[in-house]
Amino acid sequence: MTERTGPLSRFTVLDLTRVRSGPTAVRQFADWGANVIKIEAPENLDSSKGMGGARDGPDYQNIHRNKRGMTINLKDPDGVAVFKRLVKAADVVVENFRPGVMERLGIGPEVCLERNPRLVYGRMTGWGQEGPLAQAAGHDLNYIAITGALDAIGKRGELPVPPQNLVGDFGGGSMYCAMGILAALFERQT
Repeated sequence: MTERTGPLSRFTVLDLTRVRSGPTAVRQFADWGANVIKIEAPENLDSSKGMGGARDGPDYQNIHRNKRGMTINLKDPDGVAVFKRLVKAADVVVENFRPGVMERLGIGPEVCLERNPRLVYGRMTGWGQEGPLAQAAGHDLNYIAITGALDAIGKRGELPVPPQNLVGDFGGGSMYCAMGILAALFERQT
């Protein structure tokens, strides 16, 4: 493996994200030189479609570029033990599961921070950790519709034109997640 360069080359990020906005946020760290370890579940490797498209397709390759991969079964106690060992040496963990999933697996923020108090633990959910929509799946179109941003896209007097997932997922969620983690790393260093 070649030596990593870039402003984040001394940081290690454990990437547990799924679906486009999470991997896109973490891709920024890989692009800036961080040692990003993409952790995949064994069941995701058995299908021809990974999270983000076919593994050999350009979309998947784009959102996972510059990342190294590792398969860990987090539903197995041995897999959880491996993950906990990785957490001890990591700087950042990023996940975007529904609220409570990481806690049920035994690797929620409290457990991880107990093993590594300097860890930055990034969570990215559609609707937050609590509240009436917390357990609902979140999608770009939902976010921009509820905020009113969707109404401004398209021609006056016609139905809105959905902008793929560029506004809420990528422009909003991904970048705010990455910026929040960067701010936490900066705070930790100072």
